[in-house]
Parts: sequence; structure tokens; C-alpha cells
Amino acid sequence: MKKVSDNWQAAFPAGKVGPEFWAAFEENAKNAGAEIFKVKTAAEAKEIVINLAKFTNAKKVVAVDSALQTAANINEELKANGISVFNEATDIAEHAESADIGISTVEFAIGESGSLCMDGYAFESRLVTMLPPIHIAFVNSNAVVPGITEAFETIAQVYENGYVSFITGPSRTADIERVLTIGVHGPSRLVIIAVDEALNGGVN
Repeated sequence: MKKVSDNWQAAFPAGKVGPEFWAAFEENAKNAGAEIFKVKTAAEAKEIVINLAKFTNAKKVVAVDSALQTAANINEELKANGISVFNEATDIAEHAESADIGISTVEFAIGESGSLCMDGYAFESRLVTMLPPIHIAFVNSNAVVPGITEAFETIAQVYENGYVSFITGPSRTADIERVLTIGVHGPSRLVIIAVDEALNGGVN
């Protein structure tokens, strides 16, 4: 899958990324309507995904694969529970609109706004975050910058061309008679699973 950068970690400003900014991110993300789970291992993340899929009676999932998903064997576990999983680019394009859940991994979180920063160069990575009614986003709980300034400092280190997006809570709009509506232009639920162990196959 094409990305803006294959090494976002190297782009973080020195001394301006780490778990010390997690509390601010968690509070602000929850205030924006996100659901947050913080776990230590990929195996615990898998359990949350499977339980959510069962609870919502999901039948179809589109997923942009990551090292964490591979390490936790998430796709195979979903299939073992009778859920169709589509993770190839062409299959994602075909099934994203009718999928129940989209799964992605984002590059880092922003404490100040409770936002996630996603490398969205690949078209399929954007589809899984925008079309299914539930978006599950994995993030490393240590990859948190304090504010928007540090986020753009990070992006400036790696960006030459492509697409980078910020995700803050579920989709919401109030442009129709100024009535707040959730899920009109995107997912009605944003579920963030923050994993303590590095997303590199489950090894710190």
C-alpha cells in the first residue's frame, strides 16, 4: 500500500512525542465522541475487535492491513466467526460502501484536539475510514504529540505529496436546520484502540 512515508516515527519532533500526552488526548477524543480502549498487547486488541463485531452483528469488514493486525491474527479470527473480511485494494473499493466495519491503523494521535493523524495516500485507506458506519482505528499509545503545531512539524518532515487526514470523533454535521446529526458524511462510531506494544509485529 502506497504511503506518504514508511517511517513516521523518525519524523516526530525530539521530546515532543510520548505517553505523557496520552491523558490529554483521551479526554479530548472522548469529548469529541470517540470510544477509546487502551490495551497492552495486540492479543487484547483482537479481543475488542471480535467482541465489537459480534455485538454489532457485523457481517462484512474492510480492513487496511497493518503489522498489528497480522501479529494478532485479527482477520483470520473475524473469518472464523463467520465475518467476511476484504483487505485487497480492489475488494475494499468494491465492498467499503456496504461494509459494517472499517479497520485502519493511524500514524499518531494529537493531545490538544483528540484527533488522529492518518496517512491516507492509498485510496483504500480513505475508503475504510469514511464509508462503513463503524471505524476502528489502531494507534500506538506512545505515538501522541501534544498539539497541532507538533503534528504539522511531524508532517512537514515527511510530506512531499499524497494525502494526510485528521480524524476527530465520529462524523457530525449541523448544516441542516442547525440540528446536530451523527454519521451523515462518515462513520457514526469511531472506536480507537490504543496499543502499548509497538505495532511492528507485536514486539517492543
